[in-house]
Formats: sequence, structure tokens, C-alpha cells
Amino acid sequence: MPELPEVETSRRGIEPHIKGKLFKTVTVRQPKLRWPVPDTLAVDLPNLRLDSVERRGKYLLLNTASGTLILHLGMSGNLRITSADQPVGKHDHIDFMFDDGTVLRFNDQRRFGAVLWTDAAIMSHPLLASLGPEPLLADFNADYLQQRAARRNVPLKSLIMDSHVVVGVGNIYASESLFLAGLLPTRPAGQLSYAEHEALTAAIKTVLQQSIDQGGTTLRDFAQADGKPGYFKQSLRVYGRAGADCLRCAAPIQQVKIGQRASYFCANCQR
Repeated sequence: MPELPEVETSRRGIEPHIKGKLFKTVTVRQPKLRWPVPDTLAVDLPNLRLDSVERRGKYLLLNTASGTLILHLGMSGNLRITSADQPVGKHDHIDFMFDDGTVLRFNDQRRFGAVLWTDAAIMSHPLLASLGPEPLLADFNADYLQQRAARRNVPLKSLIMDSHVVVGVGNIYASESLFLAGLLPTRPAGQLSYAEHEALTAAIKTVLQQSIDQGGTTLRDFAQADGKPGYFKQSLRVYGRAGADCLRCAAPIQQVKIGQRASYFCANCQR
């Protein structure tokens, strides 16, 4: 599944090609995604100027003066910048054509993604209103995380993967961040010291920024908007390495399920 770095990489990949241009046409080939694609898109979008492409958590927000197009890549979605004469693939569900002929093509093999439209205040939208802070911004810090973790016995990994606590820390980056911080994913969240909260928030920021800088992680379906894969997979320290030697101490990497998700850690390096 595309996580925050992959979504941010997509945002940076498509924005230079479409920002400031006018929507010309919308072609919906498959309206049955995670939620039905609004049947009014072909009427609502043409002649609107795309003012900006933003990201909130794992949602891409294409802003116009009249409303916002909300995109989510789901489990396997991706976006491509192409042209109208490029052959359409089996899972190319939606084309957004701009006034200069540029096409933003939404592809989603498993159809768990979303394409929605709202003309209301975007941050009050039900999908966004209750989201936690962005992990790379200053308001996600040790003070905040300690407050949210206080008196909670949920596993630490579950806490940082809760989008109401902080957005965008998916399964891959949660395991990687906890390793970098030296914290076991199974630790009760309410038992961390302030110094450990400092280490964890710093680790989350470092891991996510490193992945963004390297173009995201390619595991199955994700590729950048220009079709080039991300390279962070080559930097993974624990995720997907069960049984392999820890890169820090050579002890075997272990795997456990937390919340039905595979979690990877080094019992020697993480406490």
C-alpha cells in the first residue's frame, strides 16, 4: 500500500505538470472504487483552474477556487502524467485532461482507491476532519505524543499507526521508526519516558524524510508519477527481514503480528 512518502512522491511528481492549468475533460471508465466516483465530475471540473496540489495524510488534494478533488491511492493505486493518445490500460479508471493536452491518469488495480469532489471547506470534510498532525511538521513532537500516549496500554506500534494520533505512519515506516528509536513495537504506549518520546518522534521524522528523499518504497504496486520506482526498499533495516541478521548487532530480526499486521524488530537493539 502506498504510504505517506509514496503519496508525497506522487504529489511532487504530478504538481509541476498540472498546477495552474485548466481542467478540460474528465473521463470515468470505472466509477466503482472504494466509494462511487461522483457522476457530476465531468460537469463540475471543466474550465476550473488547478491552483495547487496538496497532501493531507495519504490524501491528495487538488484545489480549485470552486472546490477540491480528493484522491486516495488505496492499496494499489497510482497516478501517471501522460497524453490522450497513450493506450489505456485495463486498470486506467479515470483521465483528467487539461487545456494543454496533459492527462493525469488514475490507475487502481484493486479499486480500493478513491476519487471524490467537495465544494465545502476541505479540512472539515469527514475524511480529514479528525486526522492527527502531519509527522514532519513541528506540532508533532515529544510533548504532543506523550500527551496522546498517557495512560494507554495499546502497543506502541498501534499508537503511531493510528491516523487520529498522527497521519501517514504506515506499517513499513512504523517498524523502521521504532528500530531507529530503539523501542520495541509491543511496548505499552503509556510507559515511555519523555526522552523515549523525543527519540521516537525524531525517528519518525527521519525515516519518513529519508524515504521521501529516495522516492518512496517499491514493494508491489507503487511507482512514481514518472514511472521510476522508489529506492527506499534498499534502506530498510528491519521490515520484511525476519530471520536475517540485524544490520546493527547481527542478532536475528524477529517478526510478530500486532493488530493483524506483521511487525519486525530486533530484540537486542530495541527495548
